[in-house]
Amino acid sequence: MNRFVQAALKQNHTIKCIFLYQNAVQHASQHIQLASDELPLNSIWHNLAEQGISLKLCVTAAEKRGINTTDTGIFTVAGLAEFAMETCKADKWVQFK
Repeated sequence: MNRFVQAALKQNHTIKCIFLYQNAVQHASQHIQLASDELPLNSIWHNLAEQGISLKLCVTAAEKRGINTTDTGIFTVAGLAEFAMETCKADKWVQFK
């Protein structure tokens, strides 16, 4: 996903937000401890946020998976209604599974 985002930005596309749902909400967990040889998820998300991309987290999916929705760091808690509004404003959207 990160390579796709960087390639799209390099081609002057605008990415307004990334919406995480289903199991992807685990990326917002403040308790992830990764080994040094694993993909540095936290740095990737921070880098995307620093590039002005809003990172949104499905509140329902997060709560179902035990994520503390009052402490999501750089992620903003949102609902599917907000996701629907974002997609209505976009000329394209991409889903990764």
